[in-house]
Amino acid sequence: MGQVVHDDGDLCQAITEVAIEQNATVSAAEFRTLNRCLDDAIAGAVTEFGRQRDEFASDDSTRAANERLGFLAHELRNLIGTATLAVATIKRGSVGLSGATGALLDRSLTGLRDLVDRTLVEVRLTAGIPKRRERIVLADFVADVQVAATIEATVRDLEFIVAPIEAGLAVEGDRQILAAAVANVLQNAVKFTRPHGRVSLNTHSTVDRVLIGVEDECGGLPEGNVEEIFRPFEQVGAERTGLGLGLSISRRGVEANGGKLYVRNLPGTGCVFTIDLPRAAPPVS
Repeated sequence: MGQVVHDDGDLCQAITEVAIEQNATVSAAEFRTLNRCLDDAIAGAVTEFGRQRDEFASDDSTRAANERLGFLAHELRNLIGTATLAVATIKRGSVGLSGATGALLDRSLTGLRDLVDRTLVEVRLTAGIPKRRERIVLADFVADVQVAATIEATVRDLEFIVAPIEAGLAVEGDRQILAAAVANVLQNAVKFTRPHGRVSLNTHSTVDRVLIGVEDECGGLPEGNVEEIFRPFEQVGAERTGLGLGLSISRRGVEANGGKLYVRNLPGTGCVFTIDLPRAAPPVS
């Protein structure tokens, strides 16, 4: 906008200099007319700029609202779906309420309650959901996530393998947000893996990082930019159930906890999704 005003000033100066070079007489009335035309042009440009900016901001606001609503609906659907699977397993009579499946049902219902609570907080706080950081021991954390993933893999006739995890390995972050991130990656892997295929979860560590890898057998990603799969509402496979928000939610959740989420394509075989988080320091004795 500043450039437009500057250019109109240059135009006025150029007209004045041409008049001087041509020895042309410019009356006061003519000069006022020139300045009025330039003022009208600037005012019109400013008005149009403001209109387009407000229109663009309105579009952005609508998109942001739709995306937030989509995130909420996606998380609700995941939690309700997990609870439904747990209830179905219990109803078959093969497990009881006191076992791991009963605990999964309890966690799902607790997650629904927490999600509603956090959504209300987000409405009140425009800065977003406040994170509650805590020390998270990976072995316990993965064991919790593993229960739901195992049930879903069994329903889809898939093999699900979790590699042993180093004792005492831990990260710091918001447990619920990170659990949702890992669960979404696992659900995505189970969803797209071919029948009778395998999904595996491996955890590795370095001096200062923890890497949680989820490998599937989806057949590989289509040619193109693999980053597209992390965009909200993006669905690149033939399976079109859901909203296409899981991986977008996962990346946002991981990044909110100081980590990174990226994917490595294995053409013709599958994908490896890696959640890269800062390693927590050993607890103080």
